[in-house]
Amino acid sequence: MAALEPTSFLKAPEARKKRVMQSTVREPAKSRIIIAMMAFFCVFTVIGGRLVMLGSADTEEAREYISYRSPTLMSRPDILDRNGDILATDIRSADLVAYPKKIPDPDEVFEGLISVLPHLDTPTIEKRLKSEASFVYLDREISMSQRDAIHDLGLPGIGFEETQRRFYPGGNTAAHILGTVDVDGNGISGLEKYIDTAWLKDLRDLGFTSNKTLEPVQLSVDLRVQYAVRDELVRAMEYYKAKAAMGVVLDVHTGEVISMVSLPDYDPNDRREALLPDRLNRTTAGVFEMGSVFKGITVAMALDSGHVNLGDSFDARRPIRAGGRMIDDFHGKKRILSVPEIFTYSSNIGTARMMLAVGIDEQRKFMEKLGLTTPLRTEIPERAMPLLPPRWNEVAAMTISFGHGLSVTPLHTAVAGATLVNGGKFINPTFLPRTEEEASKVATQVISQETSDAVRLLNRMNVKNGSGRRAAVPGYDVGGKTGTSQKVIDGRYAEGIYLNSFLGSFPMGDPQYIVLLSLDEPQKLEGQPYATAGWNVVPTTASVIRRIAPMLGVKPNFIEGGETIAVSY
Repeated sequence: MAALEPTSFLKAPEARKKRVMQSTVREPAKSRIIIAMMAFFCVFTVIGGRLVMLGSADTEEAREYISYRSPTLMSRPDILDRNGDILATDIRSADLVAYPKKIPDPDEVFEGLISVLPHLDTPTIEKRLKSEASFVYLDREISMSQRDAIHDLGLPGIGFEETQRRFYPGGNTAAHILGTVDVDGNGISGLEKYIDTAWLKDLRDLGFTSNKTLEPVQLSVDLRVQYAVRDELVRAMEYYKAKAAMGVVLDVHTGEVISMVSLPDYDPNDRREALLPDRLNRTTAGVFEMGSVFKGITVAMALDSGHVNLGDSFDARRPIRAGGRMIDDFHGKKRILSVPEIFTYSSNIGTARMMLAVGIDEQRKFMEKLGLTTPLRTEIPERAMPLLPPRWNEVAAMTISFGHGLSVTPLHTAVAGATLVNGGKFINPTFLPRTEEEASKVATQVISQETSDAVRLLNRMNVKNGSGRRAAVPGYDVGGKTGTSQKVIDGRYAEGIYLNSFLGSFPMGDPQYIVLLSLDEPQKLEGQPYATAGWNVVPTTASVIRRIAPMLGVKPNFIEGGETIAVSY
C-alpha cells in the first residue's frame, strides 16, 4: 500500500471549508437578485397600470396630465427692427392649473375663477374641476395681474406654473412678417417659424435655450415705414371699399424688405385670429395676375434683346385675333405707337406686338431669369408657386406680355421691378440685414445698365404724363407703372372687378426703393369715371411715398430741371 503524503490530510479540510464558504456567499447574492427582480416587476406593474388608466381615462384629462409632465417653456430670442425697436419678446406669464382631488367645493372655486377670467365660464372647465384627475390645466398664458387676482382669492386646489408668453408690442403692425408661436412657444408661421427651422430648434433639442437670454434677431424691416404703409392701406381699403390690400417696400440695391403688408391681417398676440380664412399672407402666399405692371417687364425684355429700341413703333390700329381670343386696348389710340407711347398709353396691342418681335421662347427664359416661374427664395416660409399657363403658346405669351395668364405673388412683382431699375441685377429678397457688397455676391445680371436706364425713363414719363400722374410727389421724382387686372370669376374675366396695382420707385434719377401697392376689388367712388388703378392705388402710393421718404433718409430735390436720366438710343 502506497504511503500517503502527510500534506493531503491537511489540505482536505481546507477544501471543504472553502466550498462551505462559497455556498454561504451565493445564498445572499441569489436573495438580492430575487428582491431586485421583484422590485423591477412592481415598478413596471405600477407604470403599466398607470398607462392603462390614462388610456381608458377621458382624453382631455389624459392630455392634461401628460402636459403637466412636459418640459418648461423654452426661451425665444427678441426680434428687432433695423433700428433696434422690439417687434417680439418674451414676457412673464403663468398657466392656471387645478388639483381636483384637493378641491372641497368645485362650484365655489368655479365662481371665483370666472370672476377674474370670464372666458372660463364653460361646461368644460366646470367638468375639469369636478373630475377625479390629479391635475388639469384650466388656462394657459394668463397675465401676472390675473395670476395675482386669482391668488388673492385663496381658492383651494388651484395653482400656477410660471412660464413665458410671446408678446408683440406692435400688435397687427407686422403680423405677417413676424408670424406667431403656439402655446408651447414653437414658431408656427412667419419669421418665428424661420428662426426655429434655421437654428432655434436645434438649440432646444440640445437643451441650450431653457431660461436663457438669447441673442436678438435683427430684421431689415423698418417699423416706422411698416406702420405708415399699413396705415395708408387701411385707409385706402376703407375709402375705396376694397376686399383686401397688399404692399411691399424694397431696397433696390440690397433686396432688403423694408416693409411688407397684407390686409386683412391679425394680432399675433391672439393666435386664433391667424386661423381665420381671410388672414392669408397675400403678399407672399397669394398669386395674382398683376396686369399692366408686367408691361415694364415686356419692354425691358424687348429692349435688352436688341430686336427693339426706343425709337421703334408698332401698329396698334386694330385688335389682334389669335386662338379664338381678341386682344384690344382699354382706351385705344387706333394708330401706330412708339415704344414710349405704348408704355405711357398702356397699349395691350403694342405690348403684344413687341413680345412677338422677341419670341415666345425668349419670353419664357426672361421670366425665369426674373424668378417669376418659381417660388422666391427668402426667409418667410409662406411662399406660393406661380401659376404658369398650361401651354406657353402664342396666345399665352401675348397675354402674359401685359400681365394676364401668369399669376405671381406681389413680392415676385416687386423684386422684378427692382431688377428693372437697379441696373439690371436680380437679387433675391431678404428680411434680414444685407449690405450692398453682400447683395452683389448673390446678384444675377438680367438686363444691361442701358436697358435699365431706358426703363427708368419710361417709368418717369408715365408719372409725368401717363396713367401714373397721381403718384407724383414733389421733390422725389417718382416713376412707375399702373396695373388694372380683370379678375377671373367662374372661369371668365369679370368686367369691373379688378386687382389694381402700382409698381413705383423713387427717386428715378438714382432709384433707392421700390414701392408696390395693390387693392383687391376697389369700388368706383361717386364722381369717378372708373375704378381702375389710376383712380385709387396710384394716389395711395403718393401718400405712402410722401410719408416714408423722409424716414428712409431720401432727400427731396426741388431744383427745377434737376432730374436727369441719361438714355442712349
